[in-house]
Amino acid sequence: MSDLPKAIHIKEEGPREGFQFEKGPIPTARKIELIDALAKTGIRHMQIVSFVSPKAVPTMADAAEVVAGLTMQPGVAYSGLWFNDQGLDRAIATGRLEIKGSISMTASEKFLKKNLNRTPEQQLAVTRGLIETYKSRGIPIERGGVMAAFGCNFEGDIPVQRVVDMVGQMLDLAAGYGVTLGRVGLADTMAWATPLSIKRVVGAVKDKFPGLDLELHLHDTRGMGIANAYAGLEMGVTRFDSSVAGLGGCPFAGHAGAAGNVCTEDLVFMCDEVGIETGIDLEKLAACGRLAEEVVGHPLPGSVMKGGSLRNLRNKIAEAARA
Repeated sequence: MSDLPKAIHIKEEGPREGFQFEKGPIPTARKIELIDALAKTGIRHMQIVSFVSPKAVPTMADAAEVVAGLTMQPGVAYSGLWFNDQGLDRAIATGRLEIKGSISMTASEKFLKKNLNRTPEQQLAVTRGLIETYKSRGIPIERGGVMAAFGCNFEGDIPVQRVVDMVGQMLDLAAGYGVTLGRVGLADTMAWATPLSIKRVVGAVKDKFPGLDLELHLHDTRGMGIANAYAGLEMGVTRFDSSVAGLGGCPFAGHAGAAGNVCTEDLVFMCDEVGIETGIDLEKLAACGRLAEEVVGHPLPGSVMKGGSLRNLRNKIAEAARA
């Protein structure tokens, strides 16, 4: 078995990716309640809102109000998502979010059109404009990301070489502006990944760019999320996006069964069991999973929040044995 990392970094995306996927309105106060609870679990980074068109994503219309209402916890980075200058301006205007630049590309032209209504040429122009905006405002650009890196519901399988080439284009684009990207995220936006394809794509990118730190953004539509995360761990990946209780999905993915990111508490449980440090309190996190179900008003797919951790069971068995 490959050596596993000693520790990983988890970025919680449930409040952003999860709430944007919900069909009905969610009260702003309840969003704030969940985010504040998550901030007390040991999570160190949360992406909590999107600054996008309320017409396209109505559940994010209250993004500024959510940010304003938070009880900010020391040591926790709160961030948002934007795709243009207008969204960036709204994020900055909150005065409370971590503002860092990111370069985004999409390995599927058809999904790019569905998701952002842009051609690759238009996306490149927008990306160049954003980089120039970041540079002019002194905003650091630390990472890049490739969406639909493992497959697409509109194009099918994505060739591995296309992903490798796109990462290279992204690094070259950044370098042209004097920027060195510290890490690149590979997103399984439409849940096409399997453990084998995770290893193939991650392996190919690492072979071509051995010094590059990789992140994985995994969806669980076909139940492969946690298996894919383990495959990433075996490949040395130390950064993962996840979603409390398995909240969310991509509203533009083109299938009814789109599930959220790999479930945060399930990922933390797996890491605990194989000796990988996350810095997150699993019991507090599982309670947040149950709170998330209450907030959205329907069952969510997380497993550990229902089944509990083995640590509690071991402690109960040990106590019974001593009695």
